[in-house]
Amino acid sequence: MLACSTLKPLLSLLAMTQPSVISIGKYDGVHKGHQAVFATARQMADKRGARVVALAFDPHPNVILDPENQPPRLCRTEEKIAGLKQVGVDEVVILKPTPELLEQTPQIFINSVIEQYRPIAFVQGKDFRFGHDRTGDISMLLDLGKVHGFEVVTQPSVDVTFCDLSVVHVHSSVIRWLVGQGRIEDAHRCLGAPFSLRSEVVKGEQRGRTIGFPTVNLDLDPLFDHMIPADGVYAGYVTIDGSQEKHPAAISVGTKPSFDTFQLTVEAHLPGFSQELYGQTITMAFTRWLRDQMRFPSVDALCEQLARDVERVKQNRSLTPVTI
Repeated sequence: MLACSTLKPLLSLLAMTQPSVISIGKYDGVHKGHQAVFATARQMADKRGARVVALAFDPHPNVILDPENQPPRLCRTEEKIAGLKQVGVDEVVILKPTPELLEQTPQIFINSVIEQYRPIAFVQGKDFRFGHDRTGDISMLLDLGKVHGFEVVTQPSVDVTFCDLSVVHVHSSVIRWLVGQGRIEDAHRCLGAPFSLRSEVVKGEQRGRTIGFPTVNLDLDPLFDHMIPADGVYAGYVTIDGSQEKHPAAISVGTKPSFDTFQLTVEAHLPGFSQELYGQTITMAFTRWLRDQMRFPSVDALCEQLARDVERVKQNRSLTPVTI
């Protein structure tokens, strides 16, 4: 019997020599468009005894190419990897956007992929671009496939119907806009799951305890480059790392206008939940927009509104706002 120390290099070598079905992209949010790409890749790989490999740029290449226009993230790196594995990817390779990598010609870039991953096919969207100055496109990839013996499959765009019945191609930039407008249910339709934020619980001003609505506050420092929903109050749920239980939550995003504070906070009141969570990592999932942030004339008026918010959260028992 082979020892584990001997088996691991052999498994690694097997992965390197096994043919691959590859897709290259940024995969921010692992939305329905990405999911369609990897459904196709998984089907092809299973038929031909290959593995599915995602080459994922992270962070966004604009961190080098155009730092002033780097879009905020929809998910952290570890969430991206987990999301890709969940939709059928065998190996996720994170491509750090260094100047050296981004300056490679399309031909050199694809040659390096061929040498490392033995692709039998690439699955890409029709707008796929690659190589220095994004000069490579699907047409060039098709030509390279004829030379090197791999297939190129162009995955059609995925359309979703929003709550207002408009039909839109799913794209990460569309999801960022939706989240920034507080259109959480439409973002859910694009992602196939609620938009969420994951971070540690930190101490806030603890004002909620004094008025009967204690909250858990997210540490926003690790989310400095992350998309944050528009200021408002949302229905949603909280999960604690290590547990699958969903705790209904009224989530507030904003600067607490009734108390004249101006620092952005993301906090959630969990009805009926009393466990201390300081220092633990949680995920806040946003399922419904409830209302705008507003200044209330008194603490009593604020409490009355918070009670109404909580009732609406309790009625949201399914914890999933739309049929996807």
